[in-house]
Amino acid sequence: MALNYIWISFFVIAFLIACFQLFVYGDTEIFAKLVDSTFKNSKTGFEVALGLTGTMAMWMGIMKIGEKAGIVKLLAWGFGPFFKRLFPEIPEGHPAIAPIFMKLSANLLGLDNAGTPLGIKAMKEMQTLNPNPDVATNAQIMFAVLNTTGLTFIPVTILMYRTQAGAANPSDVFIPILLSTSITALSGMILVAIYQRIKLWDRVLLAYLLGIIAFIGLTISYFASLPQEEIKTVSGIVSNFMLFSLIIFFIVLGLIRRINIYDAFIEGAKEGFDIAVKIIPYLVGILIAIGVFRTAGALELLTNTLEDVFQFFGIEGEFTKALPVAFMKPLSGSGSTGMMLEIMKTYGPDTFMGLLACVFQGTTDTTLYILAVYFGSINVKQTRYAATCGLLAAFIGLTSAIYISYIFYIG
Repeated sequence: MALNYIWISFFVIAFLIACFQLFVYGDTEIFAKLVDSTFKNSKTGFEVALGLTGTMAMWMGIMKIGEKAGIVKLLAWGFGPFFKRLFPEIPEGHPAIAPIFMKLSANLLGLDNAGTPLGIKAMKEMQTLNPNPDVATNAQIMFAVLNTTGLTFIPVTILMYRTQAGAANPSDVFIPILLSTSITALSGMILVAIYQRIKLWDRVLLAYLLGIIAFIGLTISYFASLPQEEIKTVSGIVSNFMLFSLIIFFIVLGLIRRINIYDAFIEGAKEGFDIAVKIIPYLVGILIAIGVFRTAGALELLTNTLEDVFQFFGIEGEFTKALPVAFMKPLSGSGSTGMMLEIMKTYGPDTFMGLLACVFQGTTDTTLYILAVYFGSINVKQTRYAATCGLLAAFIGLTSAIYISYIFYIG
């Protein structure tokens, strides 16, 4: 629903600004430019989606190997004690536990869309424990907010879009995204825990939290200590090493579990091909809307205004060029993707604006959409503080993304 209103608003605003330019400034070419923009961006949307097909098939194939090799069970073994303390309402062995782990594992592996049915199943299983079906339980809120934070180890689609856009090193956003999305997830988790009065000083829970915080802090501190010319080199080496090592790990795990690795890859690759085809209409639709919004001058007006506001307060405003992605992300994944593609196309994928737009895209997820889908699927009418925690966590994460990106890309 949010995307519907956003899509309509883009066209209406573009039309009003174009009318203003025609009748006030006498720009007789403005409507011709708008029509030309719709055709060009419809072609661009198709070409982008088509170019993603091979990479999408490859990554989905790799992920299917990991799935069949039992990576979900390994994650459950590693994080089981941690999540047991985050969901104290759920009895041990309850049917909700399996889909919760599987959904969060799918998020970590960058398979958030594929895991949506698992998320809905988890919510329905938790609903069986709900004494008041119209009001969200603590466990449901914790689960929903964790999903809105978009924590992922492998930002597959962003890496693919950067490859398609011609980035010199598509994976150079890998570590900044990993850091910023970890901050978002940690913020969401702590905020909900505070609301629910979960004992954050529990030894097991505290050990996990301190471990996550230490990883984030040490990584940022290390890269902040490097000379700017070395940051990109080291970041690229580490990112590519981690990504390829993960592929090898999945393959080795598959060999140990004696699965048919090639058949698993083909099965996943077919799913990737289907996904790439399905996103064509969405990409075409959102890129057309954003194209006319930009052509009419609305996007430039928005970013320039924000830049002036920040400069008034003495804040360097270069990052404002990428802020439309941050504004759009909590509302619409397709909308923020379109903004990210538009920024990379306009400024270049390897410029600071292009890099920051990608980091924004991977920092959080579509908060309001996820909450609407999850709670709507079980007819919960009172979501209590879920939206507050989800949006506040997104704000913290997106703000952190700016700081992290300056360390990595500007110095």
